[in-house]
Amino acid sequence: MDNAFAQTAAAEPTIDTGDTAWMLISCALVLLMTPGLAFFYGGLVRSRNVLNTMMMSLIMMGLVGVTWVLWGYSLAFAPTELNPGSEPAFAANPIIGSLKWIFLNGVSFDQPDPVGYAPTIPHQVFMLYQMMFAIITPALISGAIVERMTFKAYFWFVLLWSSFVYSPLAHWVWGKGWLLTLGALDFAGGTVVHISSGVSAVVAAWLLGPRLNYPNQPSPPHNVTYVLLGIGLLWFGWLGFNGGSALGAGGLATVAIVATVVSSAAAGLTWVLLEWILRGKPTALGIATGFLAGLVGITPAAGFVTPIAAILIGSITSVGCFYAVSLRVKLQFDDSLDAFPVHGFGGTIGAILTGLFATKEVNSFGANGLFYGDFALLWKQIVGVVATYIFAAAATFLILKVLGAFMPLRTKSTIEEQGLDIHEHGEEAYGQDLI
Repeated sequence: MDNAFAQTAAAEPTIDTGDTAWMLISCALVLLMTPGLAFFYGGLVRSRNVLNTMMMSLIMMGLVGVTWVLWGYSLAFAPTELNPGSEPAFAANPIIGSLKWIFLNGVSFDQPDPVGYAPTIPHQVFMLYQMMFAIITPALISGAIVERMTFKAYFWFVLLWSSFVYSPLAHWVWGKGWLLTLGALDFAGGTVVHISSGVSAVVAAWLLGPRLNYPNQPSPPHNVTYVLLGIGLLWFGWLGFNGGSALGAGGLATVAIVATVVSSAAAGLTWVLLEWILRGKPTALGIATGFLAGLVGITPAAGFVTPIAAILIGSITSVGCFYAVSLRVKLQFDDSLDAFPVHGFGGTIGAILTGLFATKEVNSFGANGLFYGDFALLWKQIVGVVATYIFAAAATFLILKVLGAFMPLRTKSTIEEQGLDIHEHGEEAYGQDLI
C-alpha cells in the first residue's frame, strides 16, 4: 500500500505467484476486520441498538464494495495521464486521481498496474486490496455516533465521505499525491484510515449532539464477550492490513507483521498495568482497547521500524489513548465508543512516532527519523497529520450540513429511548431488551 517498498524497484513488472497468493490472503484478512469491528462496536452499546450498530459496519461491505469499483478506486489511484512508451509515462494530480479507471476500465486481471504501485501482482488484486481499506475506514466513524443517528442519514453520509474524503486522502498518501511527494510516510493508514476517521467521528458527534440523557444515564456495554471476539478478529485481520501493505510476500511483510504483533502486545500489557495500578483492577474491556490502540499506533510505522521500536510505539500509544479516553469522559463529550481517543489520537501518535523511529536500515525505500539523525521526516509527518485533520474535519462538517438540509440526521427522542434496532431495521437482536 505504501510506495516505500522494495517492489517499486523492479525494472520489468512481472506477476509473481507467491506475491499474488499473499495479497489475495491479505484481502481476505482485511475484509474480516469489518465484521470484527461490528462485533467490537456491537458489544459496547446497549442491547436494543446492537443490530443497528453492527449494520453500520456491515453496510460498508455492500456500499463501498460497489462504489469502489465504479469510481472510488479511480479517484484514489488513477493517473491524470498515462502514455506508455513516453517519458514520463504518467502524471499524477497532487490532490485527487482521474476517472481513467472508472468502472475498472483498463484494470487488468492478469497484468500489473501500469503506474507501478504493485508490479508483481495483477492490477485487480491491488484494486481489491485497496477496497478492503476503503470499506473499513468509514465504518470506524460509526463508533462516535451510535444509538442516535438515523440509518438513512448515515448511509448517505458514508457514501459521500468515502468518495470525497477517503479517496482524495488515499491519493495524497499512496496514489502519488502531494504528501507522498513531500516524503511523509504512512505504511498502512495512520493518516488515511485512523486520523481521518477519528477526526470525522468527533465532528459528527459534535454536530449530532450527545445521546438522550447522556451523561446522567449510564450506558454500559451489553456484551463484553462480543468486544473480545471483535478484537480477536481485528488483530487477526490486521496482519493482512499491515503485512499486506508490503504488497508482496518477503522481508518487508515480515517486518510489518512482527511490528504489528509486538506493538499490540505491548499496548495491551501497558493498558492492563495502568488500570491495575491506577484503578485497582485489570479489565477485559481495557486489554481489548489496549490491543486496539497498539494496532492503530503501529499502522503508519509498521514497515519502517525495528521490533524494539514497535514495542515502544505500542506502549506509548497505549498510554496516550488511555489518558485521551479518560479526558473524553471527564469532558463529558459523547464520542460514544471512543473513536477519536483511540483511532484519531492513536493514529496521530503513531504518525508522529514514525518520524522518530523510522530507519532506512529496516526499509531502504523509507527514510530515517529523528532518532536516526534526520529531523526532516518528523516535520513531514506533522505536516501530514495537520493536513489530514483540517481536510477531514472541514469536509465532514460540510457533508453533514448539506445532508441535514435534506433529511434529519438523528432519530426522534422516542425512537432513541426505545432503541434503533426495531425502528430502523424491524428486528431485535435477542427478542427483548436485556437492559
